[in-house]
Amino acid sequence: MLLAGATILMGIITAEALFPHPYNTADNAISDLGSTFEPGGEVRQPSATIFNTVMIVSGLMVAVAAPALRRLFSSWGLPIAVGLLGAFIFLVGVFPGTVESGEPSTEGVHPVVAALTFISGSVAAILAGRLTRSPFRYLSALLGLLALLALALSGWLGDTRLGEGGIERWVAYPIVLWLVAFGGYILGSAPSSGTQSGLRE
Repeated sequence: MLLAGATILMGIITAEALFPHPYNTADNAISDLGSTFEPGGEVRQPSATIFNTVMIVSGLMVAVAAPALRRLFSSWGLPIAVGLLGAFIFLVGVFPGTVESGEPSTEGVHPVVAALTFISGSVAAILAGRLTRSPFRYLSALLGLLALLALALSGWLGDTRLGEGGIERWVAYPIVLWLVAFGGYILGSAPSSGTQSGLRE
């Protein structure tokens, strides 16, 4: 999970840096990196390949981590939420929302998958906050609630100077940071013997 979160963050930074067109984090959504971009209605390379590949690989990493959480925590809710998060991250890369030469579009699928990614990630962070020790439990819950609040206010805040891209990052980055933090929490808390003590109260 730590590696997946770091991969997402560095992948976005790299795709933004290599985007062959003016790109503004206030005006442009994160998914513009991997989907049809205006003007011209073309997919911009190499950013699209980088972004979509990162989403697919990272989604698989998160999904693979989910069953292990069932062995570490006496809860089905957290592994399910993390498994869904991984699946939806994977689908963000599979369905980037592109329209090329009038061919069938995934444009209608992408917004749904992206919204489900944000919701499942927020829920996973909140659930992790209920199962982990202080002070991480408060950080985990805070990141999940922050992402949910930003998502709920995204319509209104998207019309402010934050812009569509700025508010989307307020939704997405707390979830990415939670992945990194939670992965680090597990690595730092789990005894070498593999027992469950130390991971939760």
